[in-house]
Amino acid sequence: MPAAPFSRRLAAAAPVAALLLTLAACATAPSMSETRAPQPLKPIDAERLWSGRWHEVARLPMKITDGCVAGASLYDFTPPARVAVRDTCQVGTPEGREKAIDGRGEILDPGMNAKLRVKYLWGLITWDYWVLDRAEDYSWFISSDPTFDKLFIYTRDVPTPDQLARLTRRAGELGYDVRRLEFPAQPRS
Repeated sequence: MPAAPFSRRLAAAAPVAALLLTLAACATAPSMSETRAPQPLKPIDAERLWSGRWHEVARLPMKITDGCVAGASLYDFTPPARVAVRDTCQVGTPEGREKAIDGRGEILDPGMNAKLRVKYLWGLITWDYWVLDRAEDYSWFISSDPTFDKLFIYTRDVPTPDQLARLTRRAGELGYDVRRLEFPAQPRS
């Protein structure tokens, strides 16, 4: 009769395993046939873009960012194509409690270096980020996903209102409905 406790444990674990598999299936990167976003415009100097801190100054709404302000992504590039990622935000106010998630990124288009696939939570969640456009001096970049569902505007420094308006216009020129953008509060410079 020792099989009964094992059977109960297996029966108890089955719903959890099913939930994890369902989440993983829903959160995987899209196939190329699902690509709708514009292609990246310029090659990226991976060491310049995929390193250091970037402020998330605008984004399309997502459940995962509800209540998040002062968002930032911290990148650490390891040649030839690896990027450690730490996405953070503050809850409620720029001085609020920090929320963070770490991921492992891989550049999908070596040479162009504009497409990054990041795996979070041991690969249970996978997102593709495409750098659609960037400043020549690497002071800002606009990032999307291939399905046109996500959009982020990042800057090295907190932008002025005029700078943010120009970046918002640029995102609109790329085909995004910028009326839907959120502009989370930023830390004081």
